[in-house]
Amino acid sequence: MKPLYTGLAAAVTSAATFATSGAFIKPLLEAGWSPAAAVTARALIAGVLLLPIVVFSLRGRWDALWRGRWRVVGMGVIAVAFTQLTYFAALRRIPVSTALLVEYLAPLLLVVWVAVATRRLPRPAVLIGSVLAIGGLVLVIGPGALNAVDPVGILLAFAAAIGCAVYFVVAARPADGLPPVALAGFGLLLGGVTLGLAGLVGLVPVSMTFGEVLLLGSPVAWWVPLMVVAFLGTAVAYATGIYGSNKLGSRLASFVGLLEVVFASILAWIVVGESLTPLQMAGGALILVGIAVIPPPDDTPAPPPASVPAREPAANAL
Repeated sequence: MKPLYTGLAAAVTSAATFATSGAFIKPLLEAGWSPAAAVTARALIAGVLLLPIVVFSLRGRWDALWRGRWRVVGMGVIAVAFTQLTYFAALRRIPVSTALLVEYLAPLLLVVWVAVATRRLPRPAVLIGSVLAIGGLVLVIGPGALNAVDPVGILLAFAAAIGCAVYFVVAARPADGLPPVALAGFGLLLGGVTLGLAGLVGLVPVSMTFGEVLLLGSPVAWWVPLMVVAFLGTAVAYATGIYGSNKLGSRLASFVGLLEVVFASILAWIVVGESLTPLQMAGGALILVGIAVIPPPDDTPAPPPASVPAREPAANAL
């Protein structure tokens, strides 16, 4: 049971630190940074911050990095770059609440994918937990998020949901000697480079300003919120998220990831004074209940098949 508890602790830490991103990215966006520029900078800086820990964790075992190269590519290109590009493209067409609601359908996508791949319906506990958690998500984000009608925006947000699901699948794959922090570090560096190239070729607009920004009501240098979100909301968030997914499996970890929305609402209440409505508090409770209902992965090996005794002659059977 110990891996379950450590995995849950890591996944909850990841959700909480991911939730800090909005509060610290917002001052940069208000000062003139484009979303793509902010995401590229946070990914590259986070990758550089993790690099010494990555090198130490590998201890010269660079063959582990080569064996895990496709996980790194999946993490960097799809989970980081593709997810961020499609999410911010969706924001140009639909409200933030709608984009979040669609993106966080990733846990349901994983449930459906497993059902299709195994040709078996999910266990009742998984179905009940899914309904409760997604219902809670709707309440936290706000039922008004369901009002958007732009089909292209919805499709882009759904693409981001697929990228989010890939993140949990890649993170949950067997490590094969590649430490979680190494997957996070190299994945963020690759994702940052990919996003930067997308900006250079004009796929996404890139703009930056380097003056003071307002953070918690006080003027600070532009790099202060960027460093906070790079360290806490990116480096720590991805490293703990990958570790948690590896311990919990992609399905349970993805549902625990829904707590990011709850933590973000609480942070907005504490930092900027946005009040929590009774519906949001009820939604947070539903998400917690849904996570509690979903069973953890069963790592117990299946017992060997019982030997079938040789059939005795009919005379002896009588």
